Amino acid sequence: MKTFSLLLLLIPLLLLFLSGSWLSAAESTLSFPGVEGPGRGKKIVLIAGDEEYRSEESLPMLGKILSKRHGFDCTVVFSMDPSGSYIDPNNQGGLRGLSALADADLLIIATRFRDPSPEEARHVTDFLNTGKPVIGLRTATHAFNGKGTFGDALPYGKFGLEILGEQWVSHHGKHKKEGARGVIEEENASHPILHGVEDVFGPSDVYGVIHLSEADTILLRGAVTETLDPASKPVAGEKNEPMMPLAWLHPYTAPDGATKGTAFCTTMGASVDFLSEDLRRLVVNAALHLTGLEVPESADVAFVDPFYPSFFGFIKEDGYWRGKDLQPSEFGLGKTPALPDPKNSPEWPHRPAAPAGAK
Repeated sequence: MKTFSLLLLLIPLLLLFLSGSWLSAAESTLSFPGVEGPGRGKKIVLIAGDEEYRSEESLPMLGKILSKRHGFDCTVVFSMDPSGSYIDPNNQGGLRGLSALADADLLIIATRFRDPSPEEARHVTDFLNTGKPVIGLRTATHAFNGKGTFGDALPYGKFGLEILGEQWVSHHGKHKKEGARGVIEEENASHPILHGVEDVFGPSDVYGVIHLSEADTILLRGAVTETLDPASKPVAGEKNEPMMPLAWLHPYTAPDGATKGTAFCTTMGASVDFLSEDLRRLVVNAALHLTGLEVPESADVAFVDPFYPSFFGFIKEDGYWRGKDLQPSEFGLGKTPALPDPKNSPEWPHRPAAPAGAK
């Protein structure tokens, strides 16, 4: 009888393992074990947590591609509500599960103005002090905020500038009116991260970028486009003369002041931006290159599960995320939440329609 009861307890765990995704004990992270591929045996931690660009949608999608198409073990960290009961992108102190960085080979971060607890921040500090690589997406240039520090020397608010090469500057394009098209920097066109990257477009506008130096390697520049239509042309005039950097490599110095590392950053990264196949390829290429792996001529970046991104924008309604009760498990393999667009979003029909009755 005891053996039978034990089997009943183990069956659900076995099913979760065989499905290829499971929740951590704290139910605040989601893991995708790698299958066969060049990244086999390497681990990537992806940190979601922003109020505007829906990283809670995009990072599980990227984690699935990196694990199932390229073999990396991937863990996604979410911003949770204060009680840890549901995903709450508006809770700037909600990052839980950063201990996953302890054995990570690469960090992908897409947070905005997060204020982690000292205990959680210590895991970021320890990771950076190894000099391992970092990929920053969109608001990662202003990933953290508050009075805390990573180690003794890196204030939260300086993470973007010191680790990625840039901080929050401005919207260079008109927000929700002008899009962004990637233009390859000719002198670096043969860089492996650009293999198979030809047509990058996103409805998120171009950011102002003013702090890069000769030590940085610019891979793409961002042409501000007339509209949010992927077929729209670059605007004429001074706004694109010169075009702002859109993707680059930056050498960083860790919080310990001695260890050196390399970061890749792109100011694209809204959830809807990742409908661009070549943007997904750009990030996957960066992950392969920064972990010392060969970048193929055209990396496989096909979606593992259907992807129904919502448009970017702040969601300020009281109780919105509590009412959604969105769980990390809802982004597991075979699952894709389809959330409504924020209020006052522009019409943007250039994406697949979500199924009827989606969350």
